[in-house]
Amino acid sequence: MKKLLFIIGLWHSCFTDILAQNTPASIDQYNVIWNSPSQNAGESMPCGGGDIGLNVWVEKGDIYFYIARSGTFDHNNAVLKLGRMRLTVSPNVFENPSTFTQVLRLSSGDVVIEGSDSKIKTQVKIWVDIFRPNIYVEVNSNQAITAKAQYESWRYQDRLMSKGKENNANSYKWAPPHQVVTRKDSIRFAPKGILFYHENGDEISAFDVVVKQQGLDSLKKQFYNPLKNLVFGGIISGNNWQQDGTAQGRYRDTDFKAWKIKTIKSSRQQQLMISLHTATTTSISDWEKSLLKTQAEGQKDMLMAQKATHNWWKEFWQKSFIHITPNQKNSKSWEIARNYQVFRYQLACNNFGQYPTKFNGGLFTVDPYFTDTTMKFTPDFRNWGGGTHTAQNQRLVYWGLLKTGDFEAMKPQFDFYKRILNNAELRTKYYWGHQGASFTEQIENFGLPNPAEYGWKRPAGYDKGMEYNAWLEYEWDTALEFCSMILETERFTGKNITEYIPLIESCLRFFDEHYQYLAQKRGSKALDGNKQLIIYPGSGAETYKMAYNPSSTIAGLKTVLEQLLSSPSLLAEQKKPWEEMLLKIPPMSFRQFENHVTIAPAKTWERINNVESPQLYPVFPWNRYGIGKSGLDTARNTYLYDTDVLKFRSYIGWKQDVIFAARLGLREEAQNLLALKLQNAPRRFPTFWGPGYDWTPDHNWGGSGMIGLQEMLLQTTGQKIYLLPAWPKEWDVHFKLQAPYQTSVEVEWKNGKLEKLIVIPESRRADIIEAWDLK
Repeated sequence: MKKLLFIIGLWHSCFTDILAQNTPASIDQYNVIWNSPSQNAGESMPCGGGDIGLNVWVEKGDIYFYIARSGTFDHNNAVLKLGRMRLTVSPNVFENPSTFTQVLRLSSGDVVIEGSDSKIKTQVKIWVDIFRPNIYVEVNSNQAITAKAQYESWRYQDRLMSKGKENNANSYKWAPPHQVVTRKDSIRFAPKGILFYHENGDEISAFDVVVKQQGLDSLKKQFYNPLKNLVFGGIISGNNWQQDGTAQGRYRDTDFKAWKIKTIKSSRQQQLMISLHTATTTSISDWEKSLLKTQAEGQKDMLMAQKATHNWWKEFWQKSFIHITPNQKNSKSWEIARNYQVFRYQLACNNFGQYPTKFNGGLFTVDPYFTDTTMKFTPDFRNWGGGTHTAQNQRLVYWGLLKTGDFEAMKPQFDFYKRILNNAELRTKYYWGHQGASFTEQIENFGLPNPAEYGWKRPAGYDKGMEYNAWLEYEWDTALEFCSMILETERFTGKNITEYIPLIESCLRFFDEHYQYLAQKRGSKALDGNKQLIIYPGSGAETYKMAYNPSSTIAGLKTVLEQLLSSPSLLAEQKKPWEEMLLKIPPMSFRQFENHVTIAPAKTWERINNVESPQLYPVFPWNRYGIGKSGLDTARNTYLYDTDVLKFRSYIGWKQDVIFAARLGLREEAQNLLALKLQNAPRRFPTFWGPGYDWTPDHNWGGSGMIGLQEMLLQTTGQKIYLLPAWPKEWDVHFKLQAPYQTSVEVEWKNGKLEKLIVIPESRRADIIEAWDLK
């Protein structure tokens, strides 16, 4: 797979130069530039590519970076960092520099650090190969210099996890069933470098604990288990390096051991490469052979890899962009566009990961102290779990990638559900005796509910298929959003999605069969008097609990069924059950505030448990109300008059109000919320938002802001494309976004007028509606 991606990268280089002739305002205007070193890891800068993320900073003359990679789960199902690197050059121009810069260069995806004194100027460039898991550190100086490097690991020994919040980093959260231990890594010197890896051995894992807790031991051998025999790590190497012993140290709240290397001779150029490998294997020897192959390819093809990587980034930025008031650099409106672009860069660092970007930090978490000073844990920590996925949050990381055209980056999230489909179907059949995939809201990377959310202290006789949790009970419908994303990807790209049809059908089948099953447990009839499903008990997100016919679920089922029935990937003979199910979906309910008709959260509900507004989910993500659709006044009334919606309104974290306002064409509301949502984070790096409700960097904070900005610029209804439906006329903007049916739309709006409109293919121009004057 990596070889194929590398070939694709070279192929990109054949035409990227042609594309560059039509490049809009340079992406490099948004480079993040620092003119002084950082105080600590909390002031780090992201760098990455492929499925690798680095946090880079300079502190007290040393250059540091954390190494993270997608899918590095230990036996507790925590996501582990791969370690920390420290580089020191001599003479050290970074210790008391007369000049200093550290730049994230978006056009090439690298971080460049430069320092100088009166005589010496030294540059350190750090970059990641997009197509192979190799990290490069290039040192160039105008004079011969030497360098020292050390690989620092806090997992040089087993570490006992405290019984407090520290287990929030793994699957056990606040309810560990036993003393939790993070196992040590294997680390040793290798020829010209250092080799390190973490191995999930034969001991009891989170997978084993969850299967037993939930009474599923009889199915264990049929279950997919991503933790068993997982090995991940890497090798650090360079031609001019030799061993330099070991040392002990402490960074922030965590002790570490360092394996040190140093250059053999001084030179104007020094280089290090870090090659990574992850595999499921019982043979460490085989794992090492594969790692050394990656290392050899990286050493041989560095210049070709660099060219392919640069060309990939160039094409990435030409595929989609948003430039706001480009002639007013550092204005608040310009900052919104800069932060949008930089956040998109963070997401692109996991374009080719096996696992999706986690909402609670992605690849860019650091020592937790710098987010919450009470949490004195290791750099492996992140709040709300590593292998645990919170679907309500994950969805906001991915919806925005449709209009950016980053379809390849969506595949890890789609494949996440495809891999765990069998497990979800097996548990449904075991507990309730019917078909369909029961995907819970807090779900492990093996498709079963998180054990803490499932509950260890459960009442006798409580349904074993249910999470015993006030927030999560009966919340099944978030998986429908990923089904909808898959179907939308087909509509945008025209690519066949046959491989995902069983997933979509299984999610729908669960609702059809489970709610008939529940109705028959209560009485003799499976359907109501109108021969429709009785969706009870249901849930309006985590907020409206024990709901009867929640509007968010009804809207989701109708939308996904309609999308599926329109899909070219669904065979004609497959359609009948879904046509029949569509007729069984009940209507949404409505209520009034001050004589204004609004969408109700559900027909009835028993309590309010959280602060979401699922009565607006028919607007987003389900796209049943909005510009160009009937019922727009009802949806606007819901936004403007529903007292719960007004009380819950915010821009923080996963809050979606900016998306709702944009979808409803409420320009001033959308503009004000966007200015708050995508303003600079209160940290050195401008898009390390959070923690919000989750962690730092908060990727569903950035994701919801990304979606809101896109919806202000371009919306679609059927074949129709609405331009600037919620855009403030005083903001100049130049953007290129993707639309359904393999369409791209480029617009330049200047001084309150449309200056440029390029629609590809040209035939789609007839579907454009100029929406900036719509009321």
